[in-house]
Amino acid sequence: MNLSDSQTAGDVPRRISAMEAVLHHLRGAIERGDYAVGDKLPSEAELCRRLEVSRPVLREALRALQTMGLTVSRTGKGTFVVSDGAVADPTFGDYAASDLLEVRRHVEIPVAGYAAVRRTPEDLDQLTHLLERMEQETDTTAWVAMDSLFHLAVAQAARNPVFRRVIEEIRDALARQSAFLNELGGRREQSNREHRAIVEALVDSSEHDAVEAMRHHLARVETTLTTIVRPPHRTDPSTEDEDHA
Repeated sequence: MNLSDSQTAGDVPRRISAMEAVLHHLRGAIERGDYAVGDKLPSEAELCRRLEVSRPVLREALRALQTMGLTVSRTGKGTFVVSDGAVADPTFGDYAASDLLEVRRHVEIPVAGYAAVRRTPEDLDQLTHLLERMEQETDTTAWVAMDSLFHLAVAQAARNPVFRRVIEEIRDALARQSAFLNELGGRREQSNREHRAIVEALVDSSEHDAVEAMRHHLARVETTLTTIVRPPHRTDPSTEDEDHA
């Protein structure tokens, strides 16, 4: 199976992973009707053989299909197609993406502001060290674990245990969402830059900059998620000509 480059508006083309290539292949087959609703996908062994990928790579792609609402996995029976189009609101763990984003906007944005004026030198040391580790990390699983820890540390710096408890409650869902976005949206480097802007605002004790940095970070998360779940359709050349007539 050949890998290809992927590009989103305004971004530099990037080499997609084997997992993304498998996901795009299977998603396309489902949306074209090659696998109809109700059909069972071939076994993992068969798919690995056909697509020439390892079982871990295939399983990541199958998990992404399930997150998108295209398939469901039934223990002992296999994976079945339940929709021919990705849901607009995927689920991460116990929570829908829209619910996560709504809560994060109302909690993490003001939390960043509080953290900017309440953080201690120890908080800054922890966040700076964590950020440096994330910028050097190449393993997605390890990076995702540190990503959720980063947001927990910002909440800790706000010096309100209720904020920390909220982030702890959604931490698993945040990790699942982070893994999804990084595997399919190439978010890691961009996230690192956004995290650095947040830390720099905390270092400067700038409530305004911290709030804006977190607001920007969450907006980019939402944009990437939307792009993955609802990729832009190709414009019909004939329609485009009419529009410019």
